[in-house]
Amino acid sequence: MSETVSLTGQPEIVADRVVLRPLRRSDAGLLSLYTGDKRVAASTSSIPHPLPPGTSEAFITRALAPNRREEVWALDGSSSGLGELVGVISLTRMLHGAPNQAEIGYWVAPAFWNTGLASEAVRALTAANPLGSATIFASVFQDNPISARVLTGAGFDYIGDAETFCVSRGAKVPTWTYLLRLGARRSPAA
Repeated sequence: MSETVSLTGQPEIVADRVVLRPLRRSDAGLLSLYTGDKRVAASTSSIPHPLPPGTSEAFITRALAPNRREEVWALDGSSSGLGELVGVISLTRMLHGAPNQAEIGYWVAPAFWNTGLASEAVRALTAANPLGSATIFASVFQDNPISARVLTGAGFDYIGDAETFCVSRGAKVPTWTYLLRLGARRSPAA
């Protein structure tokens, strides 16, 4: 795994089969295709279904904004013949609690489910620790045990149950919450 810094100041992180890179405006088509899939939307708390026009473009604009709170990377598998965008992974700076805390979120396009790409991306991002986080939280829906295995396989510890509202389901959904303790090994990105 290696790392370079992009024009946005956000690091590009090279893993085995994917490069975690900042989103590009040209990602809007694939982003709309994949997030328009009800299976993807239902595995996240924030993606609506059906996907309203302009949602992907607005998401990319927020991800590229200089004052963003969330760092978003495309899982780019083009160097491995997998496609320019096969999923998304993000770190969101937490506003409450101790400093240097973030929350990780991710999804992979259904065509790439059960291939280990989510595990690879989570391990690469947490190893790089680009925000200098001491702890990273995550939550997954309890009806998605594969995402829970991705987290535990990357060293996250289960810390409890909760629930969160899922926009595409229009309901509160039970979640499992996880924590990874890293220690601040790097300086946070400016």
